[in-house]
Amino acid sequence: MNMLINGKQIAKSEKIEIINPANNEIVDTVPHGNRTDAKKAIESANKAKRQLKDVPSHIISENLYEIHEEILKNSKTFAKLITLDCGKPIKNSKEEVKRSLQTILLSAEEAKRIYGETIPLDACAGGENIIGFTKKIPLGVIGAITPFNFPLNLVIHKIAPAIAAKNVVVLKPSIKAPLAALKLAEIIDTYFEAGVINAITGFGREVGDEIVKNPGVDKISFTGSVETGLNISKNAGMKKLTLELGGNDPLIILEDADIDKAVDAAVTGSYSNAGQVCIGVKRIILDGKIADEFTDKFVKATLKLNVGDPMDIKTDVGPLIDESAAIEIENKVNTAINEGAELLCGGKRDGTFYTPTVLDNVKSNMNIVQEETFGPISPLIHVNGIDEAIKVANDTKYGLQAGIFTCNINNALKAAQEIDAGSVLINKPSTYRADNMPFGGCKMSGMGKEGIKYAVEDMTKIKLVILNPI
Repeated sequence: MNMLINGKQIAKSEKIEIINPANNEIVDTVPHGNRTDAKKAIESANKAKRQLKDVPSHIISENLYEIHEEILKNSKTFAKLITLDCGKPIKNSKEEVKRSLQTILLSAEEAKRIYGETIPLDACAGGENIIGFTKKIPLGVIGAITPFNFPLNLVIHKIAPAIAAKNVVVLKPSIKAPLAALKLAEIIDTYFEAGVINAITGFGREVGDEIVKNPGVDKISFTGSVETGLNISKNAGMKKLTLELGGNDPLIILEDADIDKAVDAAVTGSYSNAGQVCIGVKRIILDGKIADEFTDKFVKATLKLNVGDPMDIKTDVGPLIDESAAIEIENKVNTAINEGAELLCGGKRDGTFYTPTVLDNVKSNMNIVQEETFGPISPLIHVNGIDEAIKVANDTKYGLQAGIFTCNINNALKAAQEIDAGSVLINKPSTYRADNMPFGGCKMSGMGKEGIKYAVEDMTKIKLVILNPI
């Protein structure tokens, strides 16, 4: 596939191979874009933004509905691309496409709901008979930098609200999984003027760096690592930023929890997409009174998962994105075991595959639970009661999402009040996300909110108009 700049497919002689992590085969190649290509894309976007801001909102909404229909027609193709690109099991890729369709529809609806407000200027002396009102206007050019783990839906979460708010986009998808994003850009381009959507493939030190630093970009919306997010914040100047930098999300299971439901939630939350989910369950915090029962059921459920070919509809857990990621997980698990953790199941690597793994007797100060672990690992931490559970949950530099299972309303409300995270989910794992909800964390998990309405607000600026009748 090729890059897209100013409505034109751009091929280059220097190519980057896109590797299927399940079998190490070459899926496709994409151009090795560079700083010059990024500059051209930004210039193209700046020309297009003047045209897009004059397009009526109902036309933008209608176009987004049409894009929804086009993605729907190509659902099977998108699901296959996602699986080939990043190794996600095909049944999960199909779910990602469904979510993506919903995200587009939400954006189409939100395009017609961008309101200003009247300001009661007579609340201040000298404001009598003066009319004041605000308008929300587009920022201009949005730089969207996206990760590999949700290569379609997370792209749409940035592009669709941007266009709904009459912004133009320069997209840099993850070079590890760019194919679904490039196909999406081709579809969007057919419904808007050239330059409204531009997509560049290349490495961050060239393409990403130019998008972040170039004064022709008005906002950066980034999902990825803390290290890269910190670098963006240092180099973006006065640009607006939305940074979603991952999480170390806890799942608390209290003595009054429905254990069977908690087990199901923990399995889904821990192993979905081989644990490569920013809101995946990274730590399971167990009240000692139910720890044995939960652990026994959880290990049995973990052992039932099918690990294998992600194109097989029966597969539950596929490969990690590449072998270096799998080796990193292997090393973290071995270190935890050497520090005193007990391996209950899993703990085996085969190339890019790593078996779902349960570690017991994990301490809150171990590296495996202090740093984000992006793999199919379930560390179990034992606590005594709600107060200690919340203390352990907060013992991290991250604060994205947290889940708690309890049938006690007082415990639920206490957790909601005291856990330091962007979202606290009661009787749900941290992996739950509805595409219209405000999404984003605190501390090192980032800044700003996604979720269509909230993303649109972040992608507009308020202009005040004062009318003094003659």
